[in-house]
Amino acid sequence: MSHSQTLSEASLRRLSPLDGMKAANLTALARKITVNNLAADRTLFRAGDTDEHTIWLISGTLDLSEGGRTVAILRGGTPEAREPLSATLPRRYTARAIDPIQYVTIDSALLDTSITWDQTGIYEVEDLAGAFGNGEVCDWMTALLQTPTFQRIPPANIQAIFMRMQRVPFRAGEAVIKQGADGDCFYVIARGKCTVTRETPLEAKGIRLAELGPGEAFGEEALISEGKRNATVRMLTDGELMRLNKQDFHELINEPSQQWVSSSEARQIIERGGRWLDVRLPSEFQNLSVEGATNIPLCFMRMKLASLDRDVPHVVYCDTGRRSSAAAFILMAHGIDAYVVRGGTASVEAPMKTGGAGVRR
Repeated sequence: MSHSQTLSEASLRRLSPLDGMKAANLTALARKITVNNLAADRTLFRAGDTDEHTIWLISGTLDLSEGGRTVAILRGGTPEAREPLSATLPRRYTARAIDPIQYVTIDSALLDTSITWDQTGIYEVEDLAGAFGNGEVCDWMTALLQTPTFQRIPPANIQAIFMRMQRVPFRAGEAVIKQGADGDCFYVIARGKCTVTRETPLEAKGIRLAELGPGEAFGEEALISEGKRNATVRMLTDGELMRLNKQDFHELINEPSQQWVSSSEARQIIERGGRWLDVRLPSEFQNLSVEGATNIPLCFMRMKLASLDRDVPHVVYCDTGRRSSAAAFILMAHGIDAYVVRGGTASVEAPMKTGGAGVRR
């Protein structure tokens, strides 16, 4: 398979439902769509697949089969190929290339969100980009809109977020936020790269935690938890950041994206296969915790994301809800379904253990 060319907007307009989108919005979406090649006699997808991507056949011939029987032969460029392939999930058919094919694919959630904004008339990428003085579609915008967190935000909030952001230039080596400082703003990288470091008693210069690029965001943890900055973010190159103040962040991004649950709702999620996640410090966890919970302190959440099962929901808790809501925001931004227990440990009605002895409340 290769991803070496893009499809013209004229070609995208031959596909449904892209044919009904406004020009500026299709331009933005087109940057996330590339042409893929598949050799003859290779399988594109199988019946029962649940991969959440929308796929269109551009050229070549596909065999669509169900239960081992061919139910249709589809050729690129025909009226039938205007529609997405086996769009409902799980997929009903198996698709096999009869001869070499070209196809395009896009994240289904991004497509649905983009079409929703396009149809409501309140999301105009061209207008939003123009508000920042360049008049061009911004790659950082489309990258940000593709994140799971932004796909949870009501369309009415999207335009307000971009319009309230301030563009701030930074030089290479300049600190954007410093560890130990109060949280005041949420940041998105528009241009350039940043490094994230955390000082420790053994590493005064700081341990390098991550490198961030355009469309990636930071600074939300201190805003949600009402705590101090737990890391320093410094420009690796010259660049520009988009800044949103604390009040606007809470009103437009954090509150709409959080999934708060009661103790009884949390137990139901666990009974359906979810997992408890305690984001307090190890000493707090050892003193009192939910039986079977995993302990990942908030300050290590980004570093430990790979250890979490992305296919199951996580019920996150701390003592008050501040740290757990900050952790849930990080999880959801990385595509992990997360729920926050309202009221923290005091409200959790689940088997608890304290000091090594199990107790029930």
